[in-house]
Amino acid sequence: MTDKDLADRVERFINTLNQARELGLTVVNAAPGQLTLSLPYSERIIGNPETGVIHGGAITTLMDTTSGSVMICGLDDFELCPTLDLRVDYMRPAEPGKPVHARAEIRKMTRNIAFTRCEAFQEDGEVVATCVGTFMRIGKEATPKAFRDMIAGVGQ
Repeated sequence: MTDKDLADRVERFINTLNQARELGLTVVNAAPGQLTLSLPYSERIIGNPETGVIHGGAITTLMDTTSGSVMICGLDDFELCPTLDLRVDYMRPAEPGKPVHARAEIRKMTRNIAFTRCEAFQEDGEVVATCVGTFMRIGKEATPKAFRDMIAGVGQ
């Protein structure tokens, strides 16, 4: 599967997530076992109106979505992988007016659990936050076939 195929699959998946659509998350890069998503700056996600700093919840959602969606880049067949645990460490506030990107990678994949690492950063490369995540693999059979086919692009 090409990187474009992976990016298309991730795009179809995140477009099914209300929070991802509301935040305007987009795919920047997808490769085997790696994924980068972007969160555009908007007034809707400001946490502190005096400074314009992005609310931490929006950054956590970006990182959780990126970490969960990277499974699409690491599995042959799509399966839902719900978050079991997500530990986020904030390093600094995101600079107002600029997008935040999150790059996740699969660190280890077992039959039942996937482990990820993710960094949120801005254009200057400075890390805004880091996280490690644990995700449950429920298997492709537990994911409705119509949904799997839609993510895979079957019939499009």
